[in-house]
Amino acid sequence: MLYIPRDHHCGCGIHFRFLDVPEESKIMEASTAKMKTSHIAILPSPGMGHLIPLAELAKRLIHYHFSITIIIPTDGTLSKATKELLDDLPKSINSVVLPPAKLDDLGELKPMARISQTMIRSLPFLREVFNVLSTTTPFTALVVDQFSTVAFDVAKEFKISPYIFVLTAAMVASWMLHMPKIDEMYSCEYRDLQNPIKLPGCVALHGKDLFRPLQDRKGECYKWFLYHCKRFAMAEGILVNSFMDLETSSINAITEGKDFNVPPVYPIGPLVKGVSNDGVDVHNCLKWLDDQPHSSVLFVSFGSGGSLSPEQLTELAFGLELCQQRFLLVVRSPTRKSPNANFFDAQSTEDPFASLPKGFLERTKGMGLVVPSWAPQIQVLSHASTGGFLTHCGWNSTLESIVQGVPLIVWPLYAEQRMNAVMLAQEMKVALRPAVGEDGIVGREEIAAVVKCLMEGEEGKRLWNRIRELKDAAAKALSEDGSSTQSLLEVTHKWKAKANRIKKP
Repeated sequence: MLYIPRDHHCGCGIHFRFLDVPEESKIMEASTAKMKTSHIAILPSPGMGHLIPLAELAKRLIHYHFSITIIIPTDGTLSKATKELLDDLPKSINSVVLPPAKLDDLGELKPMARISQTMIRSLPFLREVFNVLSTTTPFTALVVDQFSTVAFDVAKEFKISPYIFVLTAAMVASWMLHMPKIDEMYSCEYRDLQNPIKLPGCVALHGKDLFRPLQDRKGECYKWFLYHCKRFAMAEGILVNSFMDLETSSINAITEGKDFNVPPVYPIGPLVKGVSNDGVDVHNCLKWLDDQPHSSVLFVSFGSGGSLSPEQLTELAFGLELCQQRFLLVVRSPTRKSPNANFFDAQSTEDPFASLPKGFLERTKGMGLVVPSWAPQIQVLSHASTGGFLTHCGWNSTLESIVQGVPLIVWPLYAEQRMNAVMLAQEMKVALRPAVGEDGIVGREEIAAVVKCLMEGEEGKRLWNRIRELKDAAAKALSEDGSSTQSLLEVTHKWKAKANRIKKP
């Protein structure tokens, strides 16, 4: 991993030292040693949920003999989880950590605005990375996620082909492509619309279930979201972390759409972390799972950045106790702030157990296990004792559950998760969704009823059968002749063809 420290004054007003001679020598030596047919840059926006699928894409691309550099923007110190992920990458993948972008003058920012401002203020550093690396290994393509489109301007300067990797569902990609037109069609807040909006090939969605940044059209986050959506047309291609058999109608509607110009779309998923026991085989929750009956445990986790309110955490605990089903609960300290309060830093110094109802741990000791803050999710989902997953339905977690064949209870918190929840429960029919009360809280009785339905009801059996079908379809998509493998192969052929043109005098 290469860190680029801050030192002197740049014309853009940001102080930094980019690559002193020893560091420049190291980065050039690394790029030269790894130079193969083409050099691909990968640029995730801040957040572990954004970095993970792009890192998995990088791992796939090295099998096609590409030289890969992952460029990490940040607005502060790297999290422990980010450092560990970068350190665990194959040695053939290079990573460059940019200096922190300074946001102090902007005050408190919501996640969408914070991400976008971090990316904008990191552009001078990105430009310097390309300046240095391009002298020995010309870049063919820059792959960004859907919130890093500001980097397209730098890609254009260096004649690098810009691509977007949409890290979530094809349905979400469709919405982002249609958003400029939707913005013009409606003047009111989307949540005030009487009827749902139906896009071609997609499940109909009520305004209240749309992306969280779209819930306030006068807000800064809405403006940034629309900005990124408008820049999709600048891409030479759009990769999507989904697969044909999962979202056939949505993918076909995008690629065959006649009502707007869309770059070529390549469904290349599911790209998820593989099952590995390295460093986690001694985790107490896996040992506990070993002693539980087959498919008997409900795994409860709200991802790396999700948090519940104190009242909701209490209701969840009582609901798990009331349902009398085995459970593995990952608990994080509650917050009265936004449910994505931990998005940028999943670490907490508070004791999450202190927020659980009095006596809960003792009363459920023979039935459940509670672990603080984190559990090895892939290993838990792949365990034979796991029979269900109560999740915030972030797309990474959703795909991991599909790949492992575990049915879902969807509990969306932020971002596009409500959209995912509607699709998973109503269209794909692999999930149950508990009803939210008028006070915004899911009550304990509702939680208990939904859990029992999944774990021992007839509806739960139907979900099991459907999720197993999708598990097989996911494996087929990633097989040698599978649709996602062929789609990625098509992209790599384009990149190699461009690289060959660059090499010619």
